[in-house]
Amino acid sequence: MSDKQFDVVVIGGGPGGYVAAIRAAQLGFNVACIDEWKNAKGGPALGGTCTNIGCIPSKALLQSSEHFEHAGHAFADHGIKVEGLDIDVAKMLARKDNVVKQNNDGIVYLFKKNKVAFFHGRGSFVKASDAGYEIKVSGAAEESITGKHIIVATGSNARPLPGAPFDEENILSNDGALRVGAVPKKLALIGSGVIGLEMGSVWRRLGAEVTVLEALPTFLGAVDEQIAKEAKKAFDKQGLKIHLGVNVGEVKSGKNGLSIAYTDAKGEAQKLDVDKLIVSIGRIPNTIGLNPESVGLQLDERGAIVVDDECKTSLPNVWAIGDVVRGPMLAHKAEEEGVAVAERIAGQHGHVNFNTIPWVIYTSPEIAWVGQTEQQLKASGRAYKAGTFPFLANGRARALGDTTGMVKFLADAATDEILGVHMVGPMVSELISEAVVAMEFKASAEDIARICHAHPSLSEATKEAALAVDKRTLNF
Repeated sequence: MSDKQFDVVVIGGGPGGYVAAIRAAQLGFNVACIDEWKNAKGGPALGGTCTNIGCIPSKALLQSSEHFEHAGHAFADHGIKVEGLDIDVAKMLARKDNVVKQNNDGIVYLFKKNKVAFFHGRGSFVKASDAGYEIKVSGAAEESITGKHIIVATGSNARPLPGAPFDEENILSNDGALRVGAVPKKLALIGSGVIGLEMGSVWRRLGAEVTVLEALPTFLGAVDEQIAKEAKKAFDKQGLKIHLGVNVGEVKSGKNGLSIAYTDAKGEAQKLDVDKLIVSIGRIPNTIGLNPESVGLQLDERGAIVVDDECKTSLPNVWAIGDVVRGPMLAHKAEEEGVAVAERIAGQHGHVNFNTIPWVIYTSPEIAWVGQTEQQLKASGRAYKAGTFPFLANGRARALGDTTGMVKFLADAATDEILGVHMVGPMVSELISEAVVAMEFKASAEDIARICHAHPSLSEATKEAALAVDKRTLNF
């Protein structure tokens, strides 16, 4: 096999792509991965949106801003005095950039360790051949490679607001929201999506006045209604201004910021003047430059690559995973699909259970869930039992000084099988995994209720919520 011919070529080096490449290499294939992302010096920056302008840098900023808020508001309760509190935004951003670089470098190391050939540039289809598919790499030096199997993992891009394209100075996507050089006095979010809420939380903690304009009449419509209401109550208390049922009109950008015209839920005209605007109205599949028409690769009406349940496309030996296909746009969903596809290429039975994919919003309080919501169960007519337990009654939460929120279990009324677990509160991004494992193994609420949980721990709230399904909580 020549150095330009591979068993598997992965287009895209984000969470789905780089994991697919590594797993394929582990299975004995000769693998190449193409990714065009560049760092500030023009070098490769593997990890895709998640590592560069998504999950990883946003968590770094969330952690920094949480430290700042604790120092300003919570430390006094612990007897810790802080005088002259200030925020060095440049240093905070530099730390974020370093965290990103560590993750970029880590993937480069993993490619070397697993003997994955890396090509820095944009990958695009050229033609099908007897050896597979010819892929052009457009980078510093243009070249062509051939793969018997192709895995497309090109991710997604932020959806712009019609009539107000991103300039990443005043009108920001997740990219620009991570690079704001100073704390804005007034910040607006259009859309109460995950990215917007997380970045809004960062700048609110640091002193910005944050207003959320959401077109839908409900807040966090995908979240269990009881949990969403609890989260909104916490956000309202923090000073996050959330306006639901609005219709955004013209956005004017000027020297002194932006002016946003909108009609509120009552149909009355309103105007909001802000320094910065974050647009968080969803993401669209990224096939820019992929040249799918050259090989007849089928896309749907959203621009996503059409795949079946096993991530097979309309073409033989061409697969697609992650944000560029159907399903939730989550990094961990992309990773699982990447592993599954590599194993299917090897003749194994890769497995992805969409019913047990966890969701997390890293605000404060955090929001996490897996499985069906109460409103979904009601709509489907399935008989269920519910149990809740508040962090207010959890000893570890009291010691932490954060008793906001609750854990909620939903179980089948007849069999007690866990159908959904929903959480809002401290560190629930870590607690949700227990529910994922339980649901994957078809556990009952009674199973969790009977398992010994460490005391004192936040995880006891999970046990108590499972006990609450049978109306026998011990601490509330």
